[in-house]
Amino acid sequence: MSQPATAKTRIAVIGLGSMGFGMATSLRRAGFEVTGCDVSVDAVSRFVSEGGKGARTPAEAASGADIVVSVVVNASQTETILFGQHGAAETLAKDAVFISSATMDPDVARRLAQQLEATGRLYLDAPISGGAQRAAQGELTILASGSPAAFARARPALDAMAAKLYELGDAAGQGAAFKMINQLLAGVHIAAASEAIAFAAKQGLDIRKVYEVITASAGNSWMFENRMPHVLDGDYAPRSAVEIFVKDLGIIQDMARNAKFPVPVAAAALQMFLMTAAAGMGRDDDASVARIYARVTGTKLPGEPK
Repeated sequence: MSQPATAKTRIAVIGLGSMGFGMATSLRRAGFEVTGCDVSVDAVSRFVSEGGKGARTPAEAASGADIVVSVVVNASQTETILFGQHGAAETLAKDAVFISSATMDPDVARRLAQQLEATGRLYLDAPISGGAQRAAQGELTILASGSPAAFARARPALDAMAAKLYELGDAAGQGAAFKMINQLLAGVHIAAASEAIAFAAKQGLDIRKVYEVITASAGNSWMFENRMPHVLDGDYAPRSAVEIFVKDLGIIQDMARNAKFPVPVAAAALQMFLMTAAAGMGRDDDASVARIYARVTGTKLPGEPK
């Protein structure tokens, strides 16, 4: 249950993409005063039209905010939001908390936290999982780590955005590491599901019946059940794009190399996402991996050219 908002609690959400917009909407629905900021003027205008406030820069959004929620794609964007020109660190109050939701290398999360905390501000490493619909419903899973003070300050916003909040440690980096394990599995499962559905089509099977059978059998996975309907419908509008897993599985390769730990299955999955992106589908739904299998084998899938 969300804690009740007070008139003094002001929240800025920086990044109004499919996830950030839903999170900002959930916070506003919980009664907080929410300011949205995004590089897209249209996204900010839409949020304002729905009752929120708008800001042009992270510095403007963070000014006067008790909590800043950063919902961008990667570490580079997070660093720019904090320390770039017109960055949030310029105006963030000493007792405010910066909640970082981007998926990133744990070492980078630790560095950003140290850099911000050196200025006397609070940083919470809090990557998210759940998709746009759950973001809009305030039912995300949040994998968070940070100081007790950061958790205490961020708690009202976390409660409004999450159905499940995991408190994973008292320093930044732990949340990021947990998220990367999730992304390893998610990427592998999408690649495996795509391989299976395309292989089934190559065998001349009714892939809708394949979906029915597999989702009731031991070979099922959450990703097979969630993503393969996109293949069945020939609908590759991006819910989560191929490029996300190019990035995340790439981070996993870097982490594994540094740790001298073999991750051959994740490496194979990365190659399939890279191949899909190279074929011009990087911004399409991540189920597009099935399309690359189909194209290189001459297999027909719904919505695909013969």
